[in-house]
Amino acid sequence: MRLVYLALPLLLAGCAGFPFNNGPRAGAQATLALLETTDLHANVLSYDYYKLQADPALGLERTATLIKQARAEYPNNLLIDNGDALQGTALADYQALVQPVACGDTLAIYKAMNQLKVDIAGIGNHEFNYGLAYLNQVTASHFDVDGVPADAPRCAGPDFPIVLANIYSAKTKQPLFAPYRILTREIIATGPEGKPLRATIKVGVIGFTPPGVLSWDKRWLEGKVYAEGVRETAQKYIPQMRAEGADLIVAVSHGGVDGAPYTPQMENANYYLAQVPGVDALLIGHEHLPFPDAASQRAGFNLPGVDKVNGTIYGVPAVMANLWGKHLGVIGLHLTYDGSRWVVDKRRTTVEARSTKQADGSYVAADPAIAALVSSEHAATIRYVQTPVGTSDFRMTSYFADVGDISAIELVNQAQTAYVRDYVKANLPQYAALPVLSMASPFKTGAAGVADYTDVKPGAVALNNAADLYLYPNALHAVKLNGAQLKAWLEKSAERFNRIDPASSAPQELVNTGFAGFNFDMLTNADIRYQIDVTQPVGQRIVGLHYKGAPLSPTQEFLIATNNYRASGGGGFPGLDGSRTVIAAPDSSRDVLIAYIKHTGQLTRANNGATRSWRFAPAAVKGPVVFHSAPNQLELARAAGLANVSQLKADDGGGKGFALYGIDLSK
Repeated sequence: MRLVYLALPLLLAGCAGFPFNNGPRAGAQATLALLETTDLHANVLSYDYYKLQADPALGLERTATLIKQARAEYPNNLLIDNGDALQGTALADYQALVQPVACGDTLAIYKAMNQLKVDIAGIGNHEFNYGLAYLNQVTASHFDVDGVPADAPRCAGPDFPIVLANIYSAKTKQPLFAPYRILTREIIATGPEGKPLRATIKVGVIGFTPPGVLSWDKRWLEGKVYAEGVRETAQKYIPQMRAEGADLIVAVSHGGVDGAPYTPQMENANYYLAQVPGVDALLIGHEHLPFPDAASQRAGFNLPGVDKVNGTIYGVPAVMANLWGKHLGVIGLHLTYDGSRWVVDKRRTTVEARSTKQADGSYVAADPAIAALVSSEHAATIRYVQTPVGTSDFRMTSYFADVGDISAIELVNQAQTAYVRDYVKANLPQYAALPVLSMASPFKTGAAGVADYTDVKPGAVALNNAADLYLYPNALHAVKLNGAQLKAWLEKSAERFNRIDPASSAPQELVNTGFAGFNFDMLTNADIRYQIDVTQPVGQRIVGLHYKGAPLSPTQEFLIATNNYRASGGGGFPGLDGSRTVIAAPDSSRDVLIAYIKHTGQLTRANNGATRSWRFAPAAVKGPVVFHSAPNQLELARAAGLANVSQLKADDGGGKGFALYGIDLSK
């Protein structure tokens, strides 16, 4: 970190000409805007490296325009990033894995954030995906942890400080990053007599990340760092921040909102963080959603004490800026000086998640300065992802994955199954008699918009297509489970669907959008057959589960290939907590997939995209059962054998470009 940067107060735009007052009198007022980006996932530009085309719906270069507009509106402002900035695109993988960024060079995403003059940033769970040595380098840090050489040079990095309070070095018992910073800023205020003046404010910023990162990135973190819970960490540090003179406390917490009973391992703990005394504002993330959102049906946004319209959690202003630069979070903190410090006037404070999408459906213009900064990295990434690895005679898509199309999923399962079989043969003969299965999910199911689907066209299959099929740089793991545990896994996956009432004549939504598509794990194996009965309650939906033509025995054992996130507890699947992992492969799931495509050469629908293990249990429903996907793609459903799907409306009326489809569950 550039410590000098912290020591120099920023003279905000427009301050010149106003008298300076070190101690404004009681009753002075000011507005300070907290501008949040979160879950950028290395989307610097409005470009989809998987589809090799521009996408104006994403990119920090678009958010930059919103930032410029907000700064013009609020001369007193702080720009804060919530984390998950370093991973998520082919550009990120290229700089971390293919052509690792040199010590003297700054990551593309940090180049852009420096250009935008970010004031401070937090750390998300995905910052750890490439390991501690990489994170140490690119953040210009000096971690005192095992695995990072003590004489490692301090490299180029961000021009802003980074804070993280609840991840500690196992070696020193000290936080990995500075737990908090107190930023001293000069602001424009209005004195009690109505005259403008300059005043000083001290803003304490503290960072948190989900403790589950220790399990999700166990291969990098085990024995090197440890985590503490969000609530107890806040209770420890916030009094210190106040004692050091912080007027305001801003919590930058990379997590969402969950009303389950609190535990120190809680992934989305901000419902409880908001109740810690002393928190003045919450910048949240991780869930890839905008907040506030008056129309949201997300369970966490509808808890007692959560105001999804005005953007507060137990009265604390809170904002989440969605993902990929699609939104800018804006909290307009109205402040009053009480004679000793600045305090928040909650009645006049405003909270917004501002979209880059405008009312007419277009998007705000990109800031051209951002593209110029990263032009060489962008061009190199495009060259890299165009490397061919195989060919395909069919289109692999996830537009209809929720209703049974496995064209983009079976190949992943096949690659993982083959890898585990070979690994067992070479290294684990004690498991040689166990059948191997694989679980995979549709990573892209429209959660980020109508373009957010896997779509690999027939013809040459390149590296960018493999990254489209397997979005995340997970490591391949395998777990040992029995039939009863496998059924429990499938039951959890079936929470992807709402319960359907056969007697209702009103339209019923099939998909539970509160259950992420990347948690809808499924088998694609000729030996396994099962049905999902969506008329039944959660936990009672998997019926007709057969293995090799006979009902699956609860004691039948399997090795099941998956990824490190799921095997270590990601998604909250029963029995998956890391204790049943028997293979923690040195290879990433995506590299396993690429190697399999190269070995196979020619992919065909018959061999790689037609083995469907599951169906919906037949149900006669009086009214329509509906779901949403990209418009005019019905031929893909037909190619996948889904004769019971129909397009009801090319525009579902939601304003996001989706079509309304129906599914006849009786067929």
